[in-house]
Amino acid sequence: MSLGSGIVLFIIGAILAFALNVQVEWIDLHLIGYILMIAGVVGIILGIVLITRRRSSVSTTRSAVDPASGESVTRRTSESDPLV
Repeated sequence: MSLGSGIVLFIIGAILAFALNVQVEWIDLHLIGYILMIAGVVGIILGIVLITRRRSSVSTTRSAVDPASGESVTRRTSESDPLV
């Protein structure tokens, strides 16, 4: 969601900053465009960070020796990020 929103904000900001040639007395559309572009870049970066965090996982391997039989026991546990 944040990745798509960041792209949309960046595109709207670029249109306001570079494509429109309208002068409004009470607001500077070029400045608003630059602000939206910056907000879009921040949204894109946050979206990428959140996507990479979701793909991370934790893998744990434990080895022990059974005292009764002397047999080596290995236990492997894999879990995904709790934010998913």
